Amino acid sequence: MSRLVSVATSVAILVFLLPVYALVSVIILLVLGQPILFRQTRAGLHGQPFTLYKFRTMSDQRDAQGNLLPDNQRLTKLGRFLRATSLDELPQLWNVLKGDMSIIGPRPLLAEYLPRYSKQQMRRHEVKPGLTGWAQINGRNALSWEQKFELDVWYIDHRSLALDLKILALTVLRVLRSDGHATMSEFTGTPRT
Repeated sequence: MSRLVSVATSVAILVFLLPVYALVSVIILLVLGQPILFRQTRAGLHGQPFTLYKFRTMSDQRDAQGNLLPDNQRLTKLGRFLRATSLDELPQLWNVLKGDMSIIGPRPLLAEYLPRYSKQQMRRHEVKPGLTGWAQINGRNALSWEQKFELDVWYIDHRSLALDLKILALTVLRVLRSDGHATMSEFTGTPRT
């Protein structure tokens, strides 16, 4: 999807969903407190780092030693709802406007994963990461890391406006059905055979 189409789509969605942004922000503030947004460094185009924005879905609960509890223990009921409806992803439209992301592309992952990719898996960084992508409409977190990366590279090799529009339409259908998604385990690298 071209930069112009991505920006125009982002602006239209932002304007249309402004009341939703406001409502979600207030609810997060009341339930979880500040900060409302979660920020994390992710790897973008050519592996360059950028700050990704999401609505916060987890508490800051810690164990007796002061360490954060595992993600699945900190994910709140509100957080599960925000993830199931993909509302937690809405702030990434700002990433699209800033030029860090596109509407369609491989999902941006942690920068620490970069040295763990095979040469083929690293190809996922040949395009800007996206709000949604081929892997998301073909299984999301039900897929193994290797399957996701294969789908990401397949998208890069076959990308077109028609494919992007198909991905966008299927994403809308999945969000309306609230497929939801669990927290994905850490990518530790593909075992070498």
